[in-house]
Amino acid sequence: MDIIRDPLALQRTCLNWRSGGLVVGLVPTMGYFHAGHLSLMDYARSRADRLVVSLFVNPTQFGPNEDLARYPRDPERDAALAREHGVDLLFTPDPGAMYAPDHATWIEVPSLARGLCAATRPIHFRGVATVVGKLFLLTQPSFAAFGEKDFQQLALIRRMVRDLNFPLEVVGRPIVREDDGLALSSRNVYLTPEERRAAPAIRKGLLAASEWAGGGLRSVADLTARLRAFYAEQMPMSRLDYAEVVDPDSMEPVTEIRGRALLAVALHMSKARLIDNILLEV
Repeated sequence: MDIIRDPLALQRTCLNWRSGGLVVGLVPTMGYFHAGHLSLMDYARSRADRLVVSLFVNPTQFGPNEDLARYPRDPERDAALAREHGVDLLFTPDPGAMYAPDHATWIEVPSLARGLCAATRPIHFRGVATVVGKLFLLTQPSFAAFGEKDFQQLALIRRMVRDLNFPLEVVGRPIVREDDGLALSSRNVYLTPEERRAAPAIRKGLLAASEWAGGGLRSVADLTARLRAFYAEQMPMSRLDYAEVVDPDSMEPVTEIRGRALLAVALHMSKARLIDNILLEV
């Protein structure tokens, strides 16, 4: 496995691969790998002639009061895991290599970057879209794999690829969970033992809401009110950021559950902000 830090060296390598007719797969990450990241690598490895994984804690997607400085990092462990899972090239740039001091160009998808996480993280998705767009241009992938845990991010990237005619396939892969149902996240390390014991209730609430919808509850207001009460009872140490039902393609809020809808939640613990979602199909 090669480790490259220079974006231009990465681009030269990947352009040579693509010009040679090779299928290049990309898995963008911020590191501190867990089984969810590794499942994306394994999927991409099964499809690609060459597999690129980026490991970059992107500063432009963090707000001024967020956890950029303390975001968990273990690059040596990550490199060993990437090697074990068949990664051909690990891209680990410095922020200064990705953003010039006078960087002034951004990619925005305004219609999908409102509500849900964007309501409290107003610059987040501008940073996500910009860095992912840069990674696409640098790596020239045939496809890129993303987890479905951040469904809003996935929808936004798909729209960006469609609107800007990036020549690649965006693949969404299922959420990987702990045995007790908690969605895997690098930020799970922030949880105290008490919070970790309570955290599986996030998934339990989503499953209960799916049952309520399947049982005939169609009003989003009634369903989310019931879900808020569930979390208040089961996770009193948490603070609910949002519990919303949206169209899974446009991310627009819906008031009645008809056909497919996405129920997405975010909850704050003492140091962690955890997200999860479930597709409701009635």
